[in-house]
Amino acid sequence: MSAIVLKRTGQKMPLVGFGLWKTVYEAIKAGYRLLDGAGDYGNEKEAGDGVRRAIKDGLVKREELFHFPIALQYVDPGHRYPPEWFDDNGHVQLRKKFLHIYFDSDEPASQKTRQCRKRGAQWKNLSMKKVIDGNFIISNCSGSLIVDVLRYARIQPQVLQVEIHPYLVQTALVDLAKTLGIAVTAYSSFGPQGYVELSMDKGAASLLGLNTVTEIAIKHEKSPAQVLLRWATQRGIAVVPKSNSVARIIENLQCDSFDLAQNEIDDITALNKDLRLNNPAEIDPRLAIFA
Repeated sequence: MSAIVLKRTGQKMPLVGFGLWKTVYEAIKAGYRLLDGAGDYGNEKEAGDGVRRAIKDGLVKREELFHFPIALQYVDPGHRYPPEWFDDNGHVQLRKKFLHIYFDSDEPASQKTRQCRKRGAQWKNLSMKKVIDGNFIISNCSGSLIVDVLRYARIQPQVLQVEIHPYLVQTALVDLAKTLGIAVTAYSSFGPQGYVELSMDKGAASLLGLNTVTEIAIKHEKSPAQVLLRWATQRGIAVVPKSNSVARIIENLQCDSFDLAQNEIDDITALNKDLRLNNPAEIDPRLAIFA
């Protein structure tokens, strides 16, 4: 399985992962070792049950799994420190100790200045914990915030996870991360397709049906989904697509079984519209983290 070698720890993170939706056990059975969770899924317990079952059945060992936990809301160190992966009642929904900490910038813009100093102290202190042997992962961070974190981080973040697809290529951000030695993971690789059910696709045409994508797929005898995933992975960007179909789960994992020509990559990149589908500001203007 293709992987990205993380700079500080030397660990190999799979290039193709699975969005923790409803078929966690089947995904692990198919060969996925990179799992991505999200608080919006509301399925932490079910995800944990699937992982535990897979381990019990001998499909995988815990240490073989990379896991991006659910995105943390900012937790004031005065309230609970470290934030960890449990609620105030002390219960860990996933029932396992994870090796990776996820640091998310989804917080009201009005609080950024006040919390910046707290974040600095929190990041420094986190680096002194036993998770020092793990990997710090940041999400939804702009270039300025990444540079800010690096000013005081004793341990550099290893992975940046952001929305990337042909309608939002984020070339400058990807280049910055790579220059700084930070691996990049893309979510929403299929663009508006993942937002139709939520009525958040903004009326954008499906990437899976665009002539540019389908013609390339036909040429390589692959699915449009595989082409979109390969557009990212061939450039060293990890992906974490989700699906309820076992057939598509397997198909997505095989997206690195072929290579795109450079002109094909360029043609797909040219579809860029700077269309951001995951924009919290559209829910609440105080959450304008990408302003």
